[in-house]
Amino acid sequence: MSLPSIADTDSVFASDDKPYVFENPNDLPIETLINHILPYPQEYANRSVKIPGTAEPGHTEIYRNSACPGGIKSMLVPGMDTYAKVFNSTAERHPDRPVFGVHEYDYENEQHLERYKIISYSEAQERKRNFASGLFFLLESNPYKDLNLESHRKIDNHKKDYKSYNSDDLSFVVAMYSGNRVEWVLTDLACSSNSVTSTALYDTLGPKASQYILETTECPVIVSAKEHIKHLIELKEQNPTSLSSLILLISMDPLTKKDAELIRYAENNKIKLFEFSQVERTGAIFPRAECEPNPDTVFTISFTSGTTGSNPKGVLLPQKSALCAILAYSLQVPHHQNTKEFCFLPLAHIFERCMLSSVFFFGGSTGFPRLGGTPLTLFEDLKLWRPTFMANVPRIFTKLEAGIKATTVDSSSPLTRSLYNSVIEAKINRMQSKDGHKGNHYIYDKLFIKKLRTLIGFDDIEFVFTGSAPISPDSIEFLKASLGMGMIQGYGLTESFGGISMSQPYEAKVGTCGAISPSAECRLREIPEMGYSKNDKGGPRGELQLRGPQIFTKYYKNPDETAKALSEDGWFSTGDVAQITEEGKLKIIDRVKNFFKLSQGEYVTPEKVENVYLSGNSILTQCYAHGDPLQSFLVGIVGVDPTNIVDYLRNQCNVQLDDLSTESKILAVCNKPEIKTRILLNLNQNLNGKLNGYERLHNIYIEFEPLRLDRQVVTPTQKLRRPIAAKFFKKQIDDMYDEGSIVKKPRL
Repeated sequence: MSLPSIADTDSVFASDDKPYVFENPNDLPIETLINHILPYPQEYANRSVKIPGTAEPGHTEIYRNSACPGGIKSMLVPGMDTYAKVFNSTAERHPDRPVFGVHEYDYENEQHLERYKIISYSEAQERKRNFASGLFFLLESNPYKDLNLESHRKIDNHKKDYKSYNSDDLSFVVAMYSGNRVEWVLTDLACSSNSVTSTALYDTLGPKASQYILETTECPVIVSAKEHIKHLIELKEQNPTSLSSLILLISMDPLTKKDAELIRYAENNKIKLFEFSQVERTGAIFPRAECEPNPDTVFTISFTSGTTGSNPKGVLLPQKSALCAILAYSLQVPHHQNTKEFCFLPLAHIFERCMLSSVFFFGGSTGFPRLGGTPLTLFEDLKLWRPTFMANVPRIFTKLEAGIKATTVDSSSPLTRSLYNSVIEAKINRMQSKDGHKGNHYIYDKLFIKKLRTLIGFDDIEFVFTGSAPISPDSIEFLKASLGMGMIQGYGLTESFGGISMSQPYEAKVGTCGAISPSAECRLREIPEMGYSKNDKGGPRGELQLRGPQIFTKYYKNPDETAKALSEDGWFSTGDVAQITEEGKLKIIDRVKNFFKLSQGEYVTPEKVENVYLSGNSILTQCYAHGDPLQSFLVGIVGVDPTNIVDYLRNQCNVQLDDLSTESKILAVCNKPEIKTRILLNLNQNLNGKLNGYERLHNIYIEFEPLRLDRQVVTPTQKLRRPIAAKFFKKQIDDMYDEGSIVKKPRL
């Protein structure tokens, strides 16, 4: 018996056994299909259904999106089967619409101009074609090309061989190295449209990782911000043999007469150095037809830093993976031509790359931060660009939440506190009344919410997207209510080209990552040693496994890791523990292997502990729970919000303001035994019975931001590297265990 499908409702939809979404018998324009018929109705798109008869021993049944339970979708219509075709199609449909907004910079006077320059789809199309043509010309005519090197032979043979490229036989590789900017995306589009595989370097990986990537890919060309050029030349100077493939550097910033020495330095190390605009002008003089990719052509190798500290793994993502990811967005998330995204998260990570690519599909535009932008300049850029949509990680949203709370519900003014508590409570109640309710309140929105939105450049924000790490449902509720917007919680990995499940922006019940995408299927593997079973109350629990055209093909030159992650029948084991709720939605609850046994024999899953502490305590911004098998209790490294902790110390602990005048003084006070005992007792009191006694922290060490990238204790996407964190904080952990539990016999 077949399950109900959206194809049963309208002949415009293709049957489930077809890989495309639309049959389109009435030949409706692509524009109508994307921006008027999609997304799928929420009653279909926001639910996963189990496929009867598909369960195997130790596994649940297979789950698919309820819109198409009989199959998996990998393209919009027949023939539109690559990411490159998606961009070309949109540029053809919307040549004059804006695609990029660039925060202008005056290089001569070295200052930002407080305005955005608009680039249209037709201009972007011309620039990426010119850049691709210029890139090929400068590589083919490069005097340092050595045909004894395979990557250099691939340059000359590209036009002859590109149609056969796949995961076992790639093109030469182009690397990008910069913050978010239009030249990064134009390079990526140029590569995508010409069957050239791209990769990205990024600072947080560290110099050794960059060298490893360049050596492993035998990369002949890097398109980089000028600030990195000298370092890249030095890297080849120090490693002339292993980096012999590197013969071309392209500066995204202008090169001036002052850079003559830099150009000579490159030449001395067998590298030609040009600026981006020179490559474009060269391509305009020597144009060539695009070498269009096929669905199996590798679009990118995305190197991801693992949680163990080993060399990064290169995830091979073909064109069809990228296409499926952006299709999933349009099938499930509200969108329109006038969508304006703000591109803040690093493009070197797959999350932002997925978001930006998705906006191309429906003809929206993307604005970039100012050159050298930071979280401190984020809100100034938002006020200029005025986006309708932005993706970000929980860390940014929780900081935003803390800032809003400090001036509203936690204000020092009793009147302000009372007013905003009433406002937020009223809006949350409305949002929770039914799915799709935006919580609009005519008076409150005009008098209170509008002011908060304008303050941070959220005037036109319709909804935001969060992912890559857990976030508290309470934080989602508060941000939605206080800023009058929707909020999507998504789940994805580098191996799935980003989002593979996503909630709806205005769901009444928050806390899940929504349904599995129509472009993939999933199942759960039971983990009895961690207590996770397919028969668990509230829905099956186990390791999430994914399969379908959105999933990567292999790890680059790493068959051992590929074999560990991918089964022979195509199931990718994510390492994440999920629950599929009775409503058919995914909830990520743990990590496989992230558990340990305490000395009394109790098993503890630290991510559960950390999430409960973070969701229940607004003064916390970070939490790392550590357990030792020789000890009977947990200790924690916690980060506190500077503003909230000062208020807490003054009001709850009677600490004088003079003792809190500097950050070092604040932390010294926090870590005094009697003060941290009071803080920890308060933290534990706010858990509301969600943790057993052995799961609670019995001692803590406090900093403002202990889990930082420069300490290597988290990945660039803020995932905790537990083995490295345990080594880094060994002294603090040993000291806490030496001190013992401070909550069993509190000293107040």
